[in-house]
Amino acid sequence: MSNIQKEQELIRGLALDDKSAIESIYKDNYGLIQRLVINNSGSEDDAKDVFQEALIVLYEKSKSGVFELNCQIKTYIYSVSKRLWLKKLQQRSRYDLIENGAEEPVVVEDDMAIHEKRNSQFGMMEHAMTAIGEPCKSLLESYYIRKQNMQEIADTFGYTNADNAKNQKYKCLMRLRKLFFEQYKSDNKNG
Repeated sequence: MSNIQKEQELIRGLALDDKSAIESIYKDNYGLIQRLVINNSGSEDDAKDVFQEALIVLYEKSKSGVFELNCQIKTYIYSVSKRLWLKKLQQRSRYDLIENGAEEPVVVEDDMAIHEKRNSQFGMMEHAMTAIGEPCKSLLESYYIRKQNMQEIADTFGYTNADNAKNQKYKCLMRLRKLFFEQYKSDNKNG
């Protein structure tokens, strides 16, 4: 199961009040939010409150039936938590201390940009893998995901020998790269 499918399952589980989905989201994300809050003038209780509120936002979105997550759950929760925490800091009038450099805040913009760029690239690769078609998609998955050797691939796909399978894998990989980079260039022109 791909990460995207796993995350979609977690969102569905959250919408259905599945305890294991909620626990998984909590376990995978709470530490990140705890560091964000504690490193920015907060306490562990503050971190729990912020995380709880962010989880409620995600929960309500998942219940809406029209919510489509277009980034990792971690990225979404981090973004919501950051906004919630900054709002709480403003209410406490401690926001000015951080803005004026009295305390060293966590640089979240860079982290978010990296996460968003990586998510975007994974999405483009997934799109390219879908667009490449068969037998290339299955051949590349056999080699890179199932870790089959060239002889096994030759047997599975009916190539006369491992060298022919290797040549076909190379051609498929070149097509995949072309599709990926066409999408990459297109997105960077529009973005």
